Amino acid sequence: MAQTQTENPIRVDARLRHIAFIMDGNGRWAQKRMMPREYGHKVGAATFKKVVRHCGDIGIKTVTVYAFSTENWSRPPREVNAILRLLEEYLDKCENDREAQDIRYRFIGDQSVLPEGLRRRIEHIERTSADRELTLNIALNYGARDELVHAVNRLIAEGKQSVTAEDISGALYTADSPDPDLIVRTGGELRLSNFLLWQAAYAELYFTDVLWPDLSDQDVDAAVRHFYARQRRFGGV
Repeated sequence: MAQTQTENPIRVDARLRHIAFIMDGNGRWAQKRMMPREYGHKVGAATFKKVVRHCGDIGIKTVTVYAFSTENWSRPPREVNAILRLLEEYLDKCENDREAQDIRYRFIGDQSVLPEGLRRRIEHIERTSADRELTLNIALNYGARDELVHAVNRLIAEGKQSVTAEDISGALYTADSPDPDLIVRTGGELRLSNFLLWQAAYAELYFTDVLWPDLSDQDVDAAVRHFYARQRRFGGV
């Protein structure tokens, strides 16, 4: 839905602290244009930076993006390598781009399988950006079921004999972020695909047919307006 001249500019309040995106449709976007799937990921990376910037501009404090799932390793090696190259390029910008200096970077997921040099860069960026206002969680080699297993094993290692919901939440990769208030999935699919399953318990879900590379600021605003049109009861009346 395009923003019209009669609509007030979007500005969020405390009801919308955290928005998460399932960035779906890069490959299909490229194939529609008779281009290789890797090209779609490159354009999608530019969209990702634009969307994060817009979320910060309208007052959202935490953004999470599903960048690479635990299942994505099964894709063709050429596509996987292209995604990892784009990640390296993005890390360059995180370190050198002045516009990126307002963002606190968090990489969530199992990073043990990543190359050592990449892990060191991620750790450095997380450490040097820790005091910034806008938190960006980048889900990298992430799967929600894997995250829950990791959390439970962590609690067992700490000697827990029984656990509470608060214990589990505190052991997740996202422990220092509020649960998402709104999850947006592009590309027309109507599922969460193993993304933030525990944290999404009371999230509002918004699905759009727009493919990720085409997602505009106005599309984000439409999702936010849809969020504010809903009544959130959290199990009450």
